[in-house]
Amino acid sequence: MVNDDVSVRDLALAVFETNGRLVDAGNALVRPAGLTTAWWQVLGALGYSSHPLPVAHIARNMGLTRQAVQRVVDLLVDHGLVEQRPNPHHQRAKLIVLTPEGRAALTKAEQAVAPLDQAILDRIGPERLAIAVTALRAMNAAMADYFADIPPSFVATDEEDLA
Repeated sequence: MVNDDVSVRDLALAVFETNGRLVDAGNALVRPAGLTTAWWQVLGALGYSSHPLPVAHIARNMGLTRQAVQRVVDLLVDHGLVEQRPNPHHQRAKLIVLTPEGRAALTKAEQAVAPLDQAILDRIGPERLAIAVTALRAMNAAMADYFADIPPSFVATDEEDLA
């Protein structure tokens, strides 16, 4: 049954609530693997990519600021979970690569969250899950298109986002 009274704002608020719960659940579940949700997010972006990525691409793909991702990458490098390699396409934008330890940490995190993943799938079902993913990707594309048409001076900078 479709509820005609649902608005884009309702979806946005549900996404905000879900994001908060995902961060909290992720922190609790991946803590035994020595990770935080932010670390897991970056490791996952690299682990599910078919090739190494520079920080800016990780940030863009995950909807995060470049500065936030750089801070996490620096910590992951310090902990031996990722390494930076030369980028043949851009001298200053190093490629970020999972180390064997990083791959093991990602695997451990994925195993830790697997029961929650299954509980969510059991609750909403594969068809509704597919519809939700499609809707969220369309929402992301609409926002990207909308902001592509707005002059940069009207879009908040990373520094403003942190204030």
